[in-house]
Amino acid sequence: MSKPPRAKASDFDPEVMQLFDKYVHGVIDRRAFLVGAARFAVGAVTAGSLLAALSPRFAEAQQVKPDDPRLATKFVEFASPQGYGTGRGYLATPAKPGGPLPLVLVVHENRGLNPHIEDIARRLALEGFMAFAPDALFPLGGYPGDEDAARERFAKLDQAKTHEDFLAAADALGKMEGGNGRMGVVGFCYGGGMANLLATRLPQLAAAAPFYGSAPPLADVPAIKAELLVVLAANDERVNATWPPYEAALKQAGVRYTLFQPPGTVHGFNNDTTPRYDEAAATEAWRRTVALFKRTLQAA
Repeated sequence: MSKPPRAKASDFDPEVMQLFDKYVHGVIDRRAFLVGAARFAVGAVTAGSLLAALSPRFAEAQQVKPDDPRLATKFVEFASPQGYGTGRGYLATPAKPGGPLPLVLVVHENRGLNPHIEDIARRLALEGFMAFAPDALFPLGGYPGDEDAARERFAKLDQAKTHEDFLAAADALGKMEGGNGRMGVVGFCYGGGMANLLATRLPQLAAAAPFYGSAPPLADVPAIKAELLVVLAANDERVNATWPPYEAALKQAGVRYTLFQPPGTVHGFNNDTTPRYDEAAATEAWRRTVALFKRTLQAA
């Protein structure tokens, strides 16, 4: 039996998508979304069914199974003395590496290490990378298996400590056996902002691919040594407002960067678990990301 067609962002009223964006990023809660979306409920379509249609479907979108025999995966704890003390992340590598592997740190959205980000790490491992995806929620019990609960838990994090946890995760990845010492970072939404921030804090970072992430402090941009692939959605007022001054700072500092901003896309277009996903744009963004990492991280 064939699968039903995947819902797309264009299937929903733009105001519903704006409400969902606010809900996902903690600007409004679930009740506020349902109240706002009720205006668009017609017939059998309720506000609750709109939310259900927009919410992640991890199993349906999974591209690489956790037990894929081509890969080796495990959870690894690491010390973070300046952060929460101890962090934990999901490590994915080729099962039979042909030599030292280039390193990629994978940074999740504002819900912690959910199944989608674990799948992203596995996709990178199939491309020949050692991919490490830390869970910022580990100090608070880890990703709880529910997106609403994850957002609530995420809001309780001390971000100064969380930033230190990601710096510690990068240090731990750089020291892992089997790596070639060359590191990149990719992040999505919150993780995109973290990728931008890490680029200012890690002089050893060779490449960064921030997906629709807010700009780092502009005064720190001259510290960036990495080559950047900046991925933005076309329709994303909140994040895109930070881009013009960030781009000006990148140019002034002489940082190498490329912008990819596919038309018609909305925030989260790479996440194939929700209707915000744009297959063509996500495929091209992923191709460019992998190409950047292979060019900059593989040993000469």
